Amino acid sequence: MNGADEVNADEVNEGEVNTGEVNSAPTGASRPAQLLAAGRERRVYSAAAWSVGTADGPLDRGWTGTRSWTGPALDGSELWDLASVTKPVAGLAVMALVDAGVLALTDTVGGHLPEYRGGDKADLTLHQLLTHTSGLPGGVPLYRGHGTRTALLDAVRMLAPAAPPGTRVQYSSQGFILLGLIAEAAAGRPLDRLVAELVCAPLGLAATGFTPDAAGRARAVATEDCPWRGRVVTGEVHDENAAVLGGVAAHAGLFAPLDDMERLGRSLAGGGRELLRPGTFALMTAGHTDGLALRRGLAWQGQDPVGSPVGDSFGPASYGHTGFTGTSLWVDPAAGRYAVLLTNRVHPSRAGDGIAAVRRAFHDMAYVLS
Repeated sequence: MNGADEVNADEVNEGEVNTGEVNSAPTGASRPAQLLAAGRERRVYSAAAWSVGTADGPLDRGWTGTRSWTGPALDGSELWDLASVTKPVAGLAVMALVDAGVLALTDTVGGHLPEYRGGDKADLTLHQLLTHTSGLPGGVPLYRGHGTRTALLDAVRMLAPAAPPGTRVQYSSQGFILLGLIAEAAAGRPLDRLVAELVCAPLGLAATGFTPDAAGRARAVATEDCPWRGRVVTGEVHDENAAVLGGVAAHAGLFAPLDDMERLGRSLAGGGRELLRPGTFALMTAGHTDGLALRRGLAWQGQDPVGSPVGDSFGPASYGHTGFTGTSLWVDPAAGRYAVLLTNRVHPSRAGDGIAAVRRAFHDMAYVLS
C-alpha cells in the first residue's frame, strides 16, 4: 500500500503528559491521556499528541512519548507528518479558489491541463476528484518505477481508470495529485504558496507547511525506517509518491504542530468563517456520495454508516480525514466539536494495525468530554 492511501503549547493542561514519564500517564491524567500513554506502552507508536474541543477552545489536550523510540521526550512543539490529512487542507485551498471564481466544481482536468486533452481523464471534473468518484485507482506505488517528478506525473497521466466516473467511491491519491496541478495552473502559483496564503495565513498556522527547513526537521517526529530510502524518515514526507514529487503535493506532504492543528479544528468547529463563505463551507462538508457505498464530502471523509475509522460516537453529519502515519482530524458540526489525534504509528514500521482500536477509543472519549 502506498503510504498516503489509507483505505479507509506554552502551558501545561491537565491532559498533557510531558513530565518525563513517557511510558505511562501520571495519576489524575484525563482518559485520552491514559489511553494514548497505554498505546505507547503497547508500541503502537512512540509518540502521540491530541486536542479535543470546540470553537471556543480545547477541552483536553496534551502529548506523550518520545520523537522516536530512542529520541527525546515530546515538549509539544513537534512537527508531525500529516500524511493524507493534507488532502482536506489542500481541498480548503481549492475551495477558496472556487469562492474567488478562479475554479468551478464543474471544471475539467482537460480544461486546465493541456497534456490531458484528448485522453481518458480529460473530462473528469473537480467535483469527481474531490469526492474520490473519478474512477482513478488508489494505492498505486508509482514511485517504484518512476523516480523523477516528470516520470511520475507522466505515469499518473497514463494510469488506467479502475471504474467509470461517478459510479463508485475509490480512494485515490492520484486524483488529488491532479487536483493540486489544476489549482496551480488556475491560480498561477505553486501549491505550497496557495495553502500558505489561503489556509495557513487566515488561521495563523505559522508552523504548518511542506518541506520543513533544518529547524523544522530537527523537531519532527520520526516515521518509518523506510526500505526504499534505507533510513528512518524524519522531517521529510513519508509518502513515497509525494517524495518523488519533491515533497509538495495535494495528497500528502504537509507537516504541522499540535497548536496549528488545534487552530484548524477550532475554525472548522465554528464553521470555517475565516476560510470560506458559509455556503461554500456547507457545500464542502456535506455528503456528496450518499447513493454510493461510502460517504464523502469535498476532500473530506464523511461518517460512514458502517466501518467508520473513528467509530460511531460522532454524529452522522460529522466529517474529517485520517492519515496513514497515524494522524486524524474529525469534526462534528452538530455538537460543535473537533478532535485532533497525531501519532507516528508507522515508526519504525508500517506493519500492525493497533492504531485502529486506539483511534476509535479516542474518538469515543472525545465525544463525551465536558
